[in-house]
Amino acid sequence: MTPFGVRVRELRRARGVTLKQMARDLEITAAYLSALEHGRRGLPTEALVIQICEYFGLIWDDFEDMQRIARVSHPRVTVDTGGLSAAHTELANELASRIATLTPEAALALTQEIRTGRTGLGDDDEA
Repeated sequence: MTPFGVRVRELRRARGVTLKQMARDLEITAAYLSALEHGRRGLPTEALVIQICEYFGLIWDDFEDMQRIARVSHPRVTVDTGGLSAAHTELANELASRIATLTPEAALALTQEIRTGRTGLGDDDEA
């Protein structure tokens, strides 16, 4: 699953729209929409994100949040540590090898630490 796929499914179900109906309304295939919701497809296009936001009537913060989660919803991530330190490469490899063992709660906590810079290691912690 991806954050974008989860959010689309939540919005669709909350409004009582079937997957087939939404796909028909957006003029995409139900198979593609299902794959997007389940994280089996890559990032949606910017145009599709906008189309989905308009479909659900999202504005302002909700619209921006959908765009943000779409950007971080690629189900197959490649991390290029070329030119970075050995510590960076080790971190990327450690995460790649252990990510499947993290609970969703632990993954969310780690994501929040990295996003906010509260890992105890960054410049943001000195303030």
